[in-house]
Amino acid sequence: MGRKAKTARKNPFVTAAAVVLPAALAACLTGCGGHSPSGAPSSPAPAPSGTPGRIEASANGAAVTVTGAVAHLDAAGDGSLTMTVRNSGTVTDHLDMVGVPGGARGTLGGGRDPKGDGAMDPAGILIQSDGATTFGAKGGPTVALHHVKDVTARHTLPLILQFGVTGLVRFEARVER
Repeated sequence: MGRKAKTARKNPFVTAAAVVLPAALAACLTGCGGHSPSGAPSSPAPAPSGTPGRIEASANGAAVTVTGAVAHLDAAGDGSLTMTVRNSGTVTDHLDMVGVPGGARGTLGGGRDPKGDGAMDPAGILIQSDGATTFGAKGGPTVALHHVKDVTARHTLPLILQFGVTGLVRFEARVER
């Protein structure tokens, strides 16, 4: 005689967790970011500022200030981004992505000093606590831009900077042709 197979009972809590948890994770990965892994609240990414070329943002012990941001573009939309990034916080940060309209990204290049501010490492461009680096300066890190479109009527370019600690920072750089 064969044994009768037991039918599996569905636990409503397990079923709900299987549906809700992946949805919640997906929502957080796409931008909710209200808390750091340590549980400390982070500041939301600011909307484009009223002063083109400048923004301040802080989260999780890093406090970055971007000044003098200028996109130097030719008629085809190719060029570079110059700016100074200062981290007055207590935690080292990294710039790991520069986003431009249309989903394009700037190409990051590290500075000459392999261990100081502006160095390229696996996390991005290093900006030490209480440190600063100038993108586009001699020996400094670089951001190359390619086929950029959507320069505003005010001659500004909306940008998104992704920092490892501070998170997403939205602002506008001035544009020079």
